[in-house]
Amino acid sequence: MKPLFSIATAALAFCLLPPAQASNPLPAMGASADGTSVSGLSSGAFMAVQYQVAYSASVSGAGVVAGGPYYCAAGLLLTYSGICMGLVPFVSPNADLMVRAAQFFAASGLIDPISNLQKDRVYVFSGTMDTVVHQSAVNATVAFFKGAGVPKENLLYVKTVPSGHALLTPAFGNHCGANEAPFISRCTVQKKKYDQAGAIFSHIYGNIKPPATARTGQLLSFRQNEFADPSSSMSEDAFVYVPASCAKAGSCKVHVAFHGCKQSADVVGDDFYGKSSYNDWADSNNIIMLYPQVRASLPFNENGCWDWIGYTGPNYAYKTGPQMKAVRAMIERLTSLPASAPGPVATAQ
Repeated sequence: MKPLFSIATAALAFCLLPPAQASNPLPAMGASADGTSVSGLSSGAFMAVQYQVAYSASVSGAGVVAGGPYYCAAGLLLTYSGICMGLVPFVSPNADLMVRAAQFFAASGLIDPISNLQKDRVYVFSGTMDTVVHQSAVNATVAFFKGAGVPKENLLYVKTVPSGHALLTPAFGNHCGANEAPFISRCTVQKKKYDQAGAIFSHIYGNIKPPATARTGQLLSFRQNEFADPSSSMSEDAFVYVPASCAKAGSCKVHVAFHGCKQSADVVGDDFYGKSSYNDWADSNNIIMLYPQVRASLPFNENGCWDWIGYTGPNYAYKTGPQMKAVRAMIERLTSLPASAPGPVATAQ
């Protein structure tokens, strides 16, 4: 009973505390270790696939919006990035090679066995107007998952929406075909506003409740540098959305949403972590939303992208990759039971 009391106390503290100027530690929330899922746009989609494959034993599904297959760049920095984004005419990523690479890494103990992917539910999306990551690259992502053993019924590929390079929300962002900042757009599909976060959650988790019309939870900032080395190009702070219903231990799952290039809070403010519809769906479906952040750095990450090309080192796609293990540590914190109520957590500005 003590852990339940601690988490309830922490939730009460969230509501009573005024906004603070400095971020505080990410609290242990006692979330369920089962049902963790990931999603992302652009480099965030590459990262979502990368994390899902490497930590497949603890991930139940993924939402991949305009992203390529696992280990597509093969750690060769800029050499293969054009191919992996579908920018080289008549040359597409070789999904079979990526599957074999994943199998080799798993056999070497560098990632979890890829047989775990057979249980996963995967949503993949490519807009027909996307000029940043072309459909040929995303087609290879689908081929990778098929080759890795994801059952046909667990794999949903949406590829006919006339959208640009963007996460789609029902009420915020650019026109549907835009390929520009903040890389969030509004699209109408079959006379309905397309809600991508809802589509992702619906496919991964099945029967879900409608999104909240008014959010009841707290959007919090926390010190991400507790988990990440400065050389990893990860920001000092990151964000988490905690629904009010998540005060009870084990009652909530964790979903990690990876922003795209030029889409971190440093660049677009709260557009990704606050104005997309993720938190509305999370609020009504007992899901804690984790929004890790990457900052721009020279010489290889001037656009603030997640590392899917190897700029943090040759182990970038393994469980020991600097960004990978940082995200894993954050999830482990959220799924841990606190011995006592955590300290105050700052409301995101």
